Amino acid sequence: MSSSSMPVPGDIEDAVDKTHPSRSRGTYLETVHSWVTTVDHKKLGILYICYALIFMLAAGVEALVIRLQLAGPNKTVVSPEAYNRIFTMHGTTMIFLVGMFFVFGFGNYLVPLMIGARDMAFPRLNAFSFWISAAAGILLYYSFIGGLGLTGVGTAPDVGWFAYAPLTERAFSPGHPVDYWAVALMVNGIGSIGTAINILATIFCMRCKGMTLLRMPLLTWLYATVAFMTLIAVSPLTAAQAMLMIDRYLGGHFFDTQAGGSAVLWAHFFWIFGHPEVYILVLPAFAFANEIIPVFSRKAIFGYPAMVAASVGIGFISMGVWAHHMFTIGMTTFGNAFFTLSTMLVSIPTGIKTFNWLATMWGGKIRFLTPMLFCIGFLFQWVIAGLTGIMLSVSPWNWQLHNSYFVVAHFHYVLVGAILFMVFAAIYYWYPKMTGRMLNERLGKWHFWLMVIGFHVTFDFMHIPGLLGMPRQIYTYEADRGWTGWNQIVSAGSVVQAVAIAIFVYNLVHSYFRGEPAGPDPWDGWTLEWSTHSPPPAYNFAVDPVVASRRPLWDLKHPEDPDSAFE
Repeated sequence: MSSSSMPVPGDIEDAVDKTHPSRSRGTYLETVHSWVTTVDHKKLGILYICYALIFMLAAGVEALVIRLQLAGPNKTVVSPEAYNRIFTMHGTTMIFLVGMFFVFGFGNYLVPLMIGARDMAFPRLNAFSFWISAAAGILLYYSFIGGLGLTGVGTAPDVGWFAYAPLTERAFSPGHPVDYWAVALMVNGIGSIGTAINILATIFCMRCKGMTLLRMPLLTWLYATVAFMTLIAVSPLTAAQAMLMIDRYLGGHFFDTQAGGSAVLWAHFFWIFGHPEVYILVLPAFAFANEIIPVFSRKAIFGYPAMVAASVGIGFISMGVWAHHMFTIGMTTFGNAFFTLSTMLVSIPTGIKTFNWLATMWGGKIRFLTPMLFCIGFLFQWVIAGLTGIMLSVSPWNWQLHNSYFVVAHFHYVLVGAILFMVFAAIYYWYPKMTGRMLNERLGKWHFWLMVIGFHVTFDFMHIPGLLGMPRQIYTYEADRGWTGWNQIVSAGSVVQAVAIAIFVYNLVHSYFRGEPAGPDPWDGWTLEWSTHSPPPAYNFAVDPVVASRRPLWDLKHPEDPDSAFE
């Protein structure tokens, strides 16, 4: 059978059931009830994304407090104790409650639609995974109130998002702040593992007719890789949190050095999760680029098989690079050499992907709309992040700069310059599909340019105080250290980014109510999600799709295009 059995977007309105929930008028309580009890992958995906946006704003406020504190020497915007709590909560929030929720939100929403499925393989497990992960975030932030229980004013954890031993032992961290942190991450890990299992089962068991593995969109390949990595990387962290709680309350002494435990053991457990986690977050950013860049370049992705191989290669190699975070901890020369080489090796498949994106754009008819602008910003910033990553992979250089603001600038280049920029691109690209409304293009361009300017003012100049010896967890500093001017520039850039985020949030809300109607296929795309209504009906497709190539919708709309007829 061919893809001609699938309705084209112009005919979708006739194929979609007019009783689609978005067309009915229910009471407020009924609407809330439908979202709270839903097992629809699309609603759960939107809940993940909204949850991530809320916590992104919280983490952004925490980042602004950090930058206000460091904007000048000897400042006392907050106390040292409060600074440590804000530092801990900012990092923990961005990794576990923002990054992971964006990843699983877009995965939930897009994977079934892109492979022509009705829903995820296990809808109830999907709902359970979201709500238990959401509960973990609420539990973590409840520590601000209940950290000291009923005996005093509450406090948040203050051990850094990596929580190195022995800071987490009860002798150093009495009360319950660390307990909230450990239990929240343990519960969050259970939710993440459940979602990863669901994504794998959906991709390998729920594809529509004709969609072989080598006809899948690249996004689904990358999400399969991310799900495998999640199962492998999150499990050790979840186990480490259980061991930490045994240390704190049952006398286990896994990490208590004064009782024969090993603080280095915690470092290994944490970074076995911690560095693969970077790729768990950045591979979906690559996935978004794989779908957006070809559409706005009006060209098929360059080197599809190489992109698949590179994606799987990154997932495999990244599982063996964790100890480059531990060059200063006292490993053997063999260990240092191995992790230096493995870290450098991961640059090969990432380089393949970068050159393939550039080759896709080369000679294309590029449309410089907001999603594509964020992709271009991502490409430039990802290359710089990769270059500084290679610098830090060299163990002698790492010894000099470990735990400095140079490292902070590097990983923010990855987390903000690459991951967050592509999250913005994905929201601008798929928001019309999720809501049926277009985001305002003018506001989108204001968001992009202010974000680019603010990002580079902040994180380009952050490298310099790091080179001058500024530690990453410093609370304040003396005026004679030579860091004042650089920190003022960095703090000014963070304010510009805050303005950009405010414009973005306004655009989301304003466009939801007053945006231009999107229609089924506003970008003239070619993957299956654009073949159904915006927003899609509960059952996704009125007719089960049947595909015959990697670009089924494009082939159907443009049979005259010679590039579309490939297997």
